[in-house]
Amino acid sequence: MLANMGHAMDNGFLSKLAFWQTSQFMGNVGVFIASNSLWVCKPQQGQLAPVISQFLVQKNNWSQAFEALKSQFGRVRVQLVLSQQYYQLLQVEKPNVEPGEVTQALIWSVKDMVSEPVTDIHLDYFESSFISSSKVNVVVSSRQFLMQLASACDANGLDIAGVSIEELALSHVLAHDNMAHMLVAHLPQQELLLLVVKAGEVLMQRRVRGFNHLNKATLEELKQGLADNLSLEIQRSMDYFESQLRQAPVGSISILAEGDSSSLANLVSANFNQKVVAVNHDGVSNLLAQLALQELARGEV
Repeated sequence: MLANMGHAMDNGFLSKLAFWQTSQFMGNVGVFIASNSLWVCKPQQGQLAPVISQFLVQKNNWSQAFEALKSQFGRVRVQLVLSQQYYQLLQVEKPNVEPGEVTQALIWSVKDMVSEPVTDIHLDYFESSFISSSKVNVVVSSRQFLMQLASACDANGLDIAGVSIEELALSHVLAHDNMAHMLVAHLPQQELLLLVVKAGEVLMQRRVRGFNHLNKATLEELKQGLADNLSLEIQRSMDYFESQLRQAPVGSISILAEGDSSSLANLVSANFNQKVVAVNHDGVSNLLAQLALQELARGEV
């Protein structure tokens, strides 16, 4: 659930859209909403590996996709994680208003920064307890799109537990200790995401263009400059984190990407004192579905 970092928000991302009645559900599933499919993770009893399924979304027919989900898993509670194309993440000054009025005031702060008309803006925000700043992170999505998802779930008797975003879900990949850690994450054909997290809180996030096909790079291409270009972007982010946000250097760098991520991590590690590791996974979309379940736990704190 989209939450103020450090504690769950009183009102979730879909609080005003929750017009259905909850009843008996057959467990929880995590759902990553990608460009044309749902990636779904259902935990299993004991030590069994979770079940991961992919359901294609044909011509934006969300109801059909969630119907297929229900056919396999039954009436379940779903924790959704939106892929980047379905939201914008902005940093803006926090309005100087009463706490209960912040969300409404933020709409007017971001209205000229987003593509959605004011009447179609649905937003939430989070901020860090570690960094003293007058700014907050604002997540903006289309109200119409969220209503499509809500209606599709409602029509199939599914309960939406919450809605989150890639940056918050991916924070679960990194160690939860008293040090900051960096994650370099890449989904095929998407921009690169550089994320700094400390004790589960997102302290910094940055999207970088030019690496859309990183997952298809050969070892030779990585050696011939791609790994160094990536290292340069990592260094830029680290410099900003240390000098502008006045934070101690990150303790480690993790690379989450498809393709030859192990070789990429080895090449990048030559440029840094920090330990650089490749995150083990069976597909980044697959992993995001699993992380959605951890976002469900965050919302229940």
